[in-house]
Amino acid sequence: MATRRALHFVFKVGNRTKTAEFYRDILGMKFLRHEEFEKGCEAACNGPYDGKWSKSMVGYGPEDSHFVVELTYNYGIGAYKLGNDFRGITIHSKDIIRNANKLNYPVVTDGESQILTSPDGYKFIVMEKETEGDPVKKVTLSSSDLDKSVDYWTRLCGMKVYSQDNKTAVLGYDDNQCKLELYEIGTDVDHASAFGRIAFACPGIELPDIQSKMKEENQTILTDLISLDTPGKATVQVVIVADPDGHEICFVGDEGFRDLSQVDPKADELLNKAMAEDKSDEWYEKKGKTKATA
Repeated sequence: MATRRALHFVFKVGNRTKTAEFYRDILGMKFLRHEEFEKGCEAACNGPYDGKWSKSMVGYGPEDSHFVVELTYNYGIGAYKLGNDFRGITIHSKDIIRNANKLNYPVVTDGESQILTSPDGYKFIVMEKETEGDPVKKVTLSSSDLDKSVDYWTRLCGMKVYSQDNKTAVLGYDDNQCKLELYEIGTDVDHASAFGRIAFACPGIELPDIQSKMKEENQTILTDLISLDTPGKATVQVVIVADPDGHEICFVGDEGFRDLSQVDPKADELLNKAMAEDKSDEWYEKKGKTKATA
């Protein structure tokens, strides 16, 4: 379904400074937007937390044409428990391993792949090869029942199967977009407290149909169709659902999102200002708090 496109994957992070260094200096990505919020998101974009938080978008290019990463940071939480739900993001690059070696960042070799783990424990699988288009090629998530997962993502989410065997299936909306890979793990999928969310854009007119189809099939809807406001920026409509293994999926109206997702030339400046506060722990000292583990 060419009208839909892959947008981003959401990670919760506990240390913005180390995280920013990893994405900038090791992966070679650029920060595209940074926003601070005083209270939790109506659609739980930052997880089940009501306090102050921030959102940073980082990638190899604008979200109009690249799959990017959304980093959510909840003030006061220094780490999250990892589950077995997220398996990795695959990137094609000739530079990442060279960057890692130069900065003595650990790299694990697995066949033709090199694996790097972010400061918060999220895996990035690097293939040392030239790439056409977006270097981010696929996101891999766990499945407890591959056939059931493929049925959900194709029949209810409208994805195409690009390849499938008895353990994995690769799906997507377009040949040139980042793909979703499902990997059967033979046990229940545990999301723990670090659980992420994958986002896709579609024409706004399709959002009510997505919600109706999920309801008709008695599938999980986490957030009914809602309009989300970002101060000074575009309002976007979203429907948030979960697949049979509980993977969170956000479908967002493309029209508003294209406006919202434009690159902010001040992104680095805004993030650096926020990180300076992190380094001094001024926010925690003012509040009389210490960082917790979720």
